[in-house]
Amino acid sequence: MKAFLLAAGLGTRLRPLTDHTPKCLLPIGGRPLLSYWFQLLKGHGVTEVLVNVHHRAADVEGYLEAEPPPVPVRLFHEPTLLGSAGTVKANAAWVAAERDFLVAYADNLTDVDLTSLVDAHRRGPFDLTVGLFRTDRPSECGIATLDERGAIVDFCEKPADPPSNLANAGIYVASPALLDVIPDTRPADFGFDVLPRLIGRMQGVPLDGFLLDVGTHERYERAQQAVGRLVFPA
Repeated sequence: MKAFLLAAGLGTRLRPLTDHTPKCLLPIGGRPLLSYWFQLLKGHGVTEVLVNVHHRAADVEGYLEAEPPPVPVRLFHEPTLLGSAGTVKANAAWVAAERDFLVAYADNLTDVDLTSLVDAHRRGPFDLTVGLFRTDRPSECGIATLDERGAIVDFCEKPADPPSNLANAGIYVASPALLDVIPDTRPADFGFDVLPRLIGRMQGVPLDGFLLDVGTHERYERAQQAVGRLVFPA
């Protein structure tokens, strides 16, 4: 199984830490955030990872050369950011022949059970399975409303009046049919440009495990305190 690991963000909310270090390489518990993702993906059977890069791309390349990851990685450099969905569309040929594939935002520190998410996707008739978590900040997230089958019947990015607290975790399992839904305009974002087009064709699955967006100084400090409690597959 292949996985997109979206790591090209500027990390502006973490400045000055990200002025000289890309967010995906910020150390947590003495290790770059990216290394936890490689460990998680490898442990759940991913056989190849595509990492998109933009800000300080040479630093990511140097890290991979100095510390070869446990799973094959290809870098995709974006001189201009394509957006979360735009990256996937630009690399459609890489996954077009796959049964399904993963997409994950590298902003998160997590040990969620990716295998159970993949299994849920393969049991259902949906083109996309969205990993969800319960948030106490729903107006800052993409919020999903589910029906009795778990199908997403409404999705709104950062709503002023959130209908629920089930939030998009930035982890997806997709069938190749997703590629036809992503618009050709750039940048293209999953939350704004893709998920609203998939109402009735995607399901939401609450995730098991720890998940924390490390995109602010406060949450970055929380990640330092929590990382020792994470459990990864052997």
